Amino acid sequence: MGRNIRGRHFLSLLDYSPEEIRYLIDLSKDFKAMKRKGTPHKVLKEKNIVLLFEKSSTRTRCSFEVAGMDLGMGVTYLDPGSSQMGKKESIADTARVLGRMYDGIEYRGYDQALVQSLADHAGVPVWNGLTDQFHPTQMLADLMTIEENFGYLKGLNFTYCGDARNNLGNSLMVACAKMGLNFTACAPKELFPEEALVAKAIAIAKENDCTITLTEDMTAGTTGADVIYTDIWVSMGEPGEVWETRIKQLTPYQVNSAAMANTAKGSIFMHCLPSFHDTKTTIGADIAKKFGITEMEVTDEVFESKKSMVFDEAENRMHTIKAVMYATLC
Repeated sequence: MGRNIRGRHFLSLLDYSPEEIRYLIDLSKDFKAMKRKGTPHKVLKEKNIVLLFEKSSTRTRCSFEVAGMDLGMGVTYLDPGSSQMGKKESIADTARVLGRMYDGIEYRGYDQALVQSLADHAGVPVWNGLTDQFHPTQMLADLMTIEENFGYLKGLNFTYCGDARNNLGNSLMVACAKMGLNFTACAPKELFPEEALVAKAIAIAKENDCTITLTEDMTAGTTGADVIYTDIWVSMGEPGEVWETRIKQLTPYQVNSAAMANTAKGSIFMHCLPSFHDTKTTIGADIAKKFGITEMEVTDEVFESKKSMVFDEAENRMHTIKAVMYATLC
């Protein structure tokens, strides 16, 4: 059964019920089927959206642009050099101007308070393409990908390895709690999520008959996992000096063949991308030269294995973003 979320913002899955998340996942599947069959679905003709990017991205920008155009909308992209937001014009004023010109606004950038301020003043739906705290559009793609592989979500064991207090760690913990997956974060204690968010996630998990576990023990955390997920060790916008510290902290939490051997039969590997699984990137080559490591958060063997669903995830960003925009604009 459909859910009416017309006019709603999409800032964090904390704002959505499991039933509403289920509706968006199912809607995403419908749009994916139409895309695969070549069925036109320009159901949002005459509408226009604007994409505000303070942090660059391949998948988020392309997903929003293609999704918008597939739905028949006009799409405007603004990078940091193309607007006065936060410089000559306040976030609130920018929101009030754009809200009079566009039917929806996407923001990808820094503090969650910025996208919240846009939402408070725009008068049209605002979608969070990523902040330092949350990444909700990625979560829908991840949940959809998991369900495509297992046929269900509730009761699966999900393990995240790495910096568990970044936007991915926060968002995955909330997403699992909402949809009934048992969530485990494998990380050094200093990189655990904030206690207040953990407490909130535990309360949500109890309502949905699942668990939240934080552990420093990589073996215990990966044993029996159905899904293993990781992310890059240094997020965009963090200073380069962080690499040395983060490599020391997180090398024990690398997803490699030993970690995957602990997992359940039929397990899958996931990563939101980009990934440093080799030295074929500028940063990867630089890190190899400075620190003598050629693979970081995941080995190339695991990344390129049959268990890896990373490119399915990437494609599903487009379908799930399409669902969010359609559901909030119709």
